[in-house]
Amino acid sequence: MLHPNYYVEKAKQDAVLERKNIKSQDYNGVYDRYEYPVLTREHIPLSWKYDLDTATNPFFMERLGVNAVFNSGAIELNGKFYLVARIEGNDRKSFFGVAESDNPIDGFKFFDYPILLDDTCKEETNVYDMRLTQHEDGWIYGVFCSESKDTKNKDLSSAVAAAGIVRTKDLKKWERLPNLKTLRSPQQRNVVIHPEFVNGKYAFYTRPMDDFIDTGSGGGIGFGLCADITNPVVDEEIITSARKYHTITEAKNGAGAVPIKTPRGWIHIAHGVRNTAAGLRYVIYAFATDLKDPSKVIAEPSGMMIGPRGWERCGDVSNVVFTNGAIARSNGDVYIYYASSDTRLHAASTTIEKLMDYVFNTPKDPLRSVECVAQRCDMIKKNLEILSKEK
Repeated sequence: MLHPNYYVEKAKQDAVLERKNIKSQDYNGVYDRYEYPVLTREHIPLSWKYDLDTATNPFFMERLGVNAVFNSGAIELNGKFYLVARIEGNDRKSFFGVAESDNPIDGFKFFDYPILLDDTCKEETNVYDMRLTQHEDGWIYGVFCSESKDTKNKDLSSAVAAAGIVRTKDLKKWERLPNLKTLRSPQQRNVVIHPEFVNGKYAFYTRPMDDFIDTGSGGGIGFGLCADITNPVVDEEIITSARKYHTITEAKNGAGAVPIKTPRGWIHIAHGVRNTAAGLRYVIYAFATDLKDPSKVIAEPSGMMIGPRGWERCGDVSNVVFTNGAIARSNGDVYIYYASSDTRLHAASTTIEKLMDYVFNTPKDPLRSVECVAQRCDMIKKNLEILSKEK
């Protein structure tokens, strides 16, 4: 017999799972936000947190609690929507869980079990932030951060980041491949596999780093080719979207969702980081690369596309939005999944047409305040002329 509190908690969870999402009043013409997150710690199955045996858990206590559900890869398969979320336990270790829904903005329910990765990296301590790529070779690839202790440094917080790789056909059976090796970069995070072959090779978007937190000499989002995905080695990284002084990418930037193919180019939805008096501030921005040469940036609109708003600013790591998943549907709809403050996962909806308009028609950052004001004044002058004709 189950503890009476099981039914209380189950009713509360069912209300969250069955809640319908609605568009918020926040407007900028680029995308729509939604009132409720699509995944939170309240979505985690009770069987993942509680021992349901009243003999061993008479007070119905959380035995293996969950602190947060956030950064998620995303994919559409056979008419259903899937999120591979980062789930952080109360023990600070993260793991992956697959949530499924019939629609892209609510009703996500986790599979019975989280993903148990093959234990091929004995030094690995933590895993998180999986990007999902449906590749033209027929596999679905997941690339994630594989974190290990830096044994060369006595500081307990010192770590080493590598890009772990798995692949699957059904999101249920996962094959672990060797971690990515980048010959010129000692550490890697935020790595994404391009969905098509480039010059007959697998293409990776990388983020060269000198150590776990600081990019150091890493100049931005890298691009490199690999001949064999079962022995993934990138010997040269070309910088695509570069870090720039006094911009949203000053401290660092990294690839987010898998690039979206459009008639005008590959649209990338990435994250940029700058330092503030309150710590690092993460936002989401977009840029485009050439269809034939995905390493070549052809458009980069000024500033951020998505920043934390209202209560999105509050959480375990405040003032942060981060994406590592988006779904571009065959009908032109696009859903961007972004986490706020390392705590919960949201959706923003737009279209391919709107994204192209935003990326290719939004002015570029002139990089100097006086020129930014002149740029804005030009638009204001044009608008005032339009308004005067309306009177």
